[in-house]
Amino acid sequence: MKRPLILFGAGIPAAIICFIALTILFVPGKELQEVFARALAREGYTLHTRSFGLAFPLGIRGSGVEIGTEKGAVIRLDKASVKLRVLPLFLGRIVFGYHGSIGKGVIDGEFSPLKKGSLKFEMAGVRLEDIPFFQTVTGAQVKGELRGKGTIRGKQAAATGQLQLAVKDAQLQGVKIGAMPLPDATYKTVQGMLKIGGGRANLESLTFDGEGLYTRLKGDMPLINPMSVAPLNLTLELMPRPEFLEKQKFVFLLLLKYQTSPGHYQLPVRGTLGKPSIM
Repeated sequence: MKRPLILFGAGIPAAIICFIALTILFVPGKELQEVFARALAREGYTLHTRSFGLAFPLGIRGSGVEIGTEKGAVIRLDKASVKLRVLPLFLGRIVFGYHGSIGKGVIDGEFSPLKKGSLKFEMAGVRLEDIPFFQTVTGAQVKGELRGKGTIRGKQAAATGQLQLAVKDAQLQGVKIGAMPLPDATYKTVQGMLKIGGGRANLESLTFDGEGLYTRLKGDMPLINPMSVAPLNLTLELMPRPEFLEKQKFVFLLLLKYQTSPGHYQLPVRGTLGKPSIM
């Protein structure tokens, strides 16, 4: 009796592997790309690639992958691949591993597409100037080296997890939130943590420790679909030293109504994730 049960248990993962293999082998790459494009379109994003095809043994790969909105590109990957991981199938789990290169940096992780699935990622050596999000959304010229990691379990309102990010030697120029300009600055370190739970993404604190300027961003937003229209409830604090304030006094004159005390400014950031603004 035990042997048939073992064979039956092993047969389920084998059947899943065969089904996915046949799907990948017999569905043209162009049609697979269209499936991904439609899935992203439901989230409010577009997908363009330079090439798209099969990856050995069970997966897909692409080059020149660009994900964007109606305003332009937000993520650009030189190379990307997604592959089915076989061993988790024998534990009754469907898990895909993914890898991408962004300039000299890399991003790796895995995800499960099931209802109670999960997402894990880790990135290192990614240059901010290679991420078009900042130029597209804020019009900013940014530099620095980004690293981060995170884990998310569940989906939408049931999701829980956290993301950690850090940037070394960051430079931000021409940053605008909506129509409001922010001071140009160089930051030795940028560190932040985002916690997810209760249907919301809570930015506990994103701190920018710079030469003459200390900046902190905190607040939250709901987890909705698509995330590009999620309303923001954030507060941006600027704490310049007198010499820094003097060098960029024109910008701080524009921010004068947000001054709460000498050397301290609080800016309410509203709008949406795809189109932030200062009230």
